[in-house]
Amino acid sequence: MILLDKHPSGRHFLQIPGPSPVPDRILRAISLPTIDHRGPEFGALGLKVIAGLQQVFRTRHPVCIYPASGTGAWEAALVNVMSPGDKVLMFETGHFATLWNKMALRLGLDPEFLALPGYDEATGLPNSWRHGVQADQIEQRLREDSDHRIKAVCVVHNETSTGVTSDIAAVRRAIDAAGHPALLMVDTISGLASADYRHDEWGVDVTISGSQKGLMMPPGISFNALSPKAIEASKSARLPKAFWAWDEIIEMNRTGYWPYTPNTNLLYGLSEALDMLLGQGLPAVFARHQRWATGVRAAVNAWGLPIQCADPNVYSPVLTGVITPPGVDADALRRLIHDRFDLSLGAGLGKLKGRMFRIGHLGDCNDLTLMGALSGVEMGLKLAGVPLAGSGVAAAMAQFAGEPSVPDVLKSHNNR
Repeated sequence: MILLDKHPSGRHFLQIPGPSPVPDRILRAISLPTIDHRGPEFGALGLKVIAGLQQVFRTRHPVCIYPASGTGAWEAALVNVMSPGDKVLMFETGHFATLWNKMALRLGLDPEFLALPGYDEATGLPNSWRHGVQADQIEQRLREDSDHRIKAVCVVHNETSTGVTSDIAAVRRAIDAAGHPALLMVDTISGLASADYRHDEWGVDVTISGSQKGLMMPPGISFNALSPKAIEASKSARLPKAFWAWDEIIEMNRTGYWPYTPNTNLLYGLSEALDMLLGQGLPAVFARHQRWATGVRAAVNAWGLPIQCADPNVYSPVLTGVITPPGVDADALRRLIHDRFDLSLGAGLGKLKGRMFRIGHLGDCNDLTLMGALSGVEMGLKLAGVPLAGSGVAAAMAQFAGEPSVPDVLKSHNNR
């Protein structure tokens, strides 16, 4: 419960990597009166959002929509194509890859968890939590699996806990190079509609995502995008499923309906979000997120703090993880920043708890939103006594202002 008399003035800065800030336009759509989910108006809405999602996932094939969080979509993906005891190959890239592995265990599967070995000398953190999926390790393991016990390869596209975006096309090439029939299953819960993603082109069999990140929605809707190979595998899969089962959803979706009561008002918001994203054009949306990420990383580099992702080739356009110096509790720093400046930053999760914080740069924000957030972080770092190499705010301002530099602009103006 929010105590209104203690709510600070002004707008809260929500710079976590999801749920992301929801545009007023989407909030207004969600507030519309609820309609009959078996009536003709709803059928038109259902067909519209399914078609729009196919464009965002870049697929011609079915996209199942669930009234659930991304965790539900993880489970839906596994139970629809797996049988008890099936072996799945997963890759450790952070907290969410770890949670998906834990779910596979709880469902009675036999997950094998690959990881990049060793620890980073500078930070003492696991290498696997600072780098992306290593496609060569997947290829080698699949080549060793001559009897094809491995039924699926499960990887995270944009690991929200670390700020790493893995190369999914490389994973598909690795599976193909090994000549292995395993399904490719990908979590892009935080990547969808913020980072380039191509379900069909990259040969993904099941893509998992959710509403509360790049789609700029509240939590409560999740997705499975399917391939024909995945749909065929589901016909013989033996893990128990009822609510999550694809077959009834796919059949009823042909006319825009669901076999259960859908979250009607969130679908209003989803329709509006799709109009906004597709109206702007996905290439422009992706470029905008890359630009924001570049500005935020410029600030972190100017502060002299390490970026959690150690490989610049896989920096995430969605969030940036910042490692705090030894002896500086990142959670205490986040609390200080929240209390003083009404700014929420993402926590370090799992093995990174207390070692880093995360700055989200996704969804409904802009240059000035990020400048405000970076100002709050810089002030908080100074209040916490963290020594800084320079001003991250100034570095981000220069990045967002673009070329020519500020002095060149003033010189040009004065010479008129």
